[in-house]
Amino acid sequence: MSELKKIVLGKTGLVATMPSMGCLPVQRCSEEDSIQLLQQAYEGGIRYFDTANAYTDSEKKIGLALADVRKDIVISTKSASRTKEGVLAHIENSLKMMKTDYIDLFQFHQVNYVPTPEDPDGAYAGALEAKERGWIRHIGFTSHQIGIAEDCIDSGLFETCQFPFSYISADRDIALAERCKKANMGFIAMKGLAGGLLTNVRACQAFMNQFDNVVPIWGIQRPEELQQWLDVAQEDVQMDEDLAAFIRKERQELGGSFCRGCGYCMPCTVGIPINNAARMDMLLRRSPWQTYMTDAWYNEMQKINNCVDCRICTTKCPYGLDQPSLLRYMLKDYNEFYRTHKDLV
Repeated sequence: MSELKKIVLGKTGLVATMPSMGCLPVQRCSEEDSIQLLQQAYEGGIRYFDTANAYTDSEKKIGLALADVRKDIVISTKSASRTKEGVLAHIENSLKMMKTDYIDLFQFHQVNYVPTPEDPDGAYAGALEAKERGWIRHIGFTSHQIGIAEDCIDSGLFETCQFPFSYISADRDIALAERCKKANMGFIAMKGLAGGLLTNVRACQAFMNQFDNVVPIWGIQRPEELQQWLDVAQEDVQMDEDLAAFIRKERQELGGSFCRGCGYCMPCTVGIPINNAARMDMLLRRSPWQTYMTDAWYNEMQKINNCVDCRICTTKCPYGLDQPSLLRYMLKDYNEFYRTHKDLV
């Protein structure tokens, strides 16, 4: 087996592999299965692992599986705290969980504004102090909001950008890759399967291969998923007319139906939690689904029945989604899932 393709994350100089591994899904696996999966990924050549403080026990599992090969891998994690104190606490906990004394890349998680060093008690000040202590080596951000991502890139404050990026992404989203390249920033592609909407692995890989600065982090939770990404990496799938035609058809059929969860549509006039409800199928299939089997979540989802089609949400959606139609589809899918899974909790 040949070595995996390497991509440098911009000015950080960090070298990631193609593919790399997004570790949100390992929180759904048992500890034993997670350790085995992570070690199999390493043995298969993967050298970049992305996680977050918010991914329950993902960091702990990484520490248990990969501490012995720490010097050979790149680890990124995230904090959604917006205070200096909170960021430092999260980073310190991440170090403990992952059994390491440094984090290669720290990212502000799902930012909805540009964090800056101007606030001495703010999150960016916490990252700078963590860097001074040697806890982290590079600073990046993740976002689901295109305008915020563009502003963060243009600010010059960050070394990497992580953003939803797939072949059904809008042209403006896809342009972020070139924007990062010009800024010498690393570009990390999350949700390369569009939250589970995309199932053609070869098409996904060929799309990513068009960009020499894009590092896709595939969310992997099963050995067979890991193997499929390793297989297409070895094949080095390139775009051809058949795949291009398939992608054009997919973009036409799916491009308008993927909710990024950015929250621009909120608040709803009748209290529907649109930013989560409109992507419920993804949450059920790519996150611990038990979270959404509670009475509280069931009642939240039933609020969709109260939609009055005011369509204020559609006017605020930066992706032009037909939110009322999407929500009704998600409610139908959720109710069926709830009916068949509630008793398994």
